[in-house]
Amino acid sequence: MARVLFTSSPAYGHALPMMPLIRAAERAGHEVRVATGPDLVGPLTARGLDVRPVGPSWASCWSAHEVIWSDTGTPEEQKRTDGLVALFGTPALARFADLVVLTRTWRPDLVVHEVLEMAGPLLCRQLGVSSAAHGIGPMFPFYAHLIGFTGAAIGEPQLWDQVSTAPALDLSPPSMRPDGPPPWPGAVPLRPSAGEAGPVPPDVAEVLASDRPLVYFTLGTVKNSNTTDFRTGLAALEGCDGVVVATTGRRVDPDDLGPVPANAVVTEFVPQAALLERADLLVSHSGSGTMLGGLVHGVPQVALPRGTDQPQNAALLARAGAGVVVAPEDYAVATIRAAAAEVTGDPAFRAAAERIRDEIVAMPDADAVWAGLGV
Repeated sequence: MARVLFTSSPAYGHALPMMPLIRAAERAGHEVRVATGPDLVGPLTARGLDVRPVGPSWASCWSAHEVIWSDTGTPEEQKRTDGLVALFGTPALARFADLVVLTRTWRPDLVVHEVLEMAGPLLCRQLGVSSAAHGIGPMFPFYAHLIGFTGAAIGEPQLWDQVSTAPALDLSPPSMRPDGPPPWPGAVPLRPSAGEAGPVPPDVAEVLASDRPLVYFTLGTVKNSNTTDFRTGLAALEGCDGVVVATTGRRVDPDDLGPVPANAVVTEFVPQAALLERADLLVSHSGSGTMLGGLVHGVPQVALPRGTDQPQNAALLARAGAGVVVAPEDYAVATIRAAAAEVTGDPAFRAAAERIRDEIVAMPDADAVWAGLGV
């Protein structure tokens, strides 16, 4: 039995993609711990994991990021670089300090870190143990610059050299691989997941048990606090065929939306696996986990990218023919409604999504990948 530590930035979209490999490590009989920010300890502990809080919360990281972007006197390029350091650089140093303390009494044999979690590699270098970088979505070429720049900004100029030579696990099916040189040319493909099953609210369970078409609408868990955006999306989908299940995330109280269309069920959270295996259309922010989760089930999509890597994800989706993109500047009832009608009215979108689903099925699963790590 080995000791395996999984580390992640404290964001759902960074931690949850590692769940299949975490479960594979558990099934293999290893002692597994997860280390991330305090705001994810509860949700991950509820999944039966041994979770330890390290570093700051995502809320505090995001608050620092928003302060940077609110400064009207700073050039946009400077905001972009300072924002990256606020989200992934400075917090990594705090996580690293906490990890050093944690591992004084529990020394891991392997550290698996999501690609933008930079404390894990620092810990591995100090302890002299092996590491692996776990993808959270498509492996974009800009990761090399992002990790290299952020490492230099926190006094770790050799960080990318270290990370780039460690094993990496890539969740991208062939049709969703970005153009350009891959940051990890030898990355091992790992089948992505739509998430783990869990209890659903009674009104959602009733929808799932029916035979009515289902549209899943979500704006994710980061850039999702604007209630006007939710109302716009719900209004756009009011006339669609079937039922709309919308999730607001924990930053928005569904009651704050006021009256919703008669064809909509709105709730804070539903395990997306339950919705995606039943959905006929996915309308989302195109976050990596949601986008790939939809493709796991061959669901065509309307992408409403809002920031971070979402525009790049949406572009890949459109390039593959599995969805239509509504740009942020075009976010309106008419454009979203037209995009949904286009995707549901043309079977080519579903055919493309199902082709990618078949590519995903052909990728190695977590148990096979875990065995290949040789732990």
